[in-house]
Formats: sequence, C-alpha cells, structure tokens
Amino acid sequence: MSNNDIMKKLRVALKFTDDDIIEVLALADFRVTKTELGAIFRKEDHPNFKPCGDQLLRNFLNGLIIYKRGPRPRRDGGEKK
Repeated sequence: MSNNDIMKKLRVALKFTDDDIIEVLALADFRVTKTELGAIFRKEDHPNFKPCGDQLLRNFLNGLIIYKRGPRPRRDGGEKK
C-alpha cells in the first residue's frame, strides 16, 4: 500500500475535504497548496499524478494528533506555541 493510498483512505475515513487536510498540515507547520494536494489524490496513470512522500504523510499524521488532542504541553508546565 502506497502513501497515496493511505492518504486517500484517511481522507475518506475522517470525511476530510482538501481544506481540512491543508489545515491539519498547517498545524504541523507544513504548507501545501490545493493543487499539490490534488495531484496526490489522482490516479497513478494521470499525467499530473504525484507520489505522496514520507514527509507529507508524517506531517499529516503529526498534524492530525494536534487536531484531535490539542497542542502538546511543554515539560515546564507552559503551553507549546
């Protein structure tokens, strides 16, 4: 299973739109455009298909943790910025 397949399945399971995915990636300080994101969700035989890299998937999963749980508290008791 490729990273593209994982992203497609997560998008369907979470009922996320492209804007939701961009928002989650922004929480992990990772910027991506709608065009780049659309290329990831295309079929492999499409001319504008782009493979989903490990970095994008990793940042999406890290952003999803922040999205669901909130920001990680700092060890000194303050909130992480």
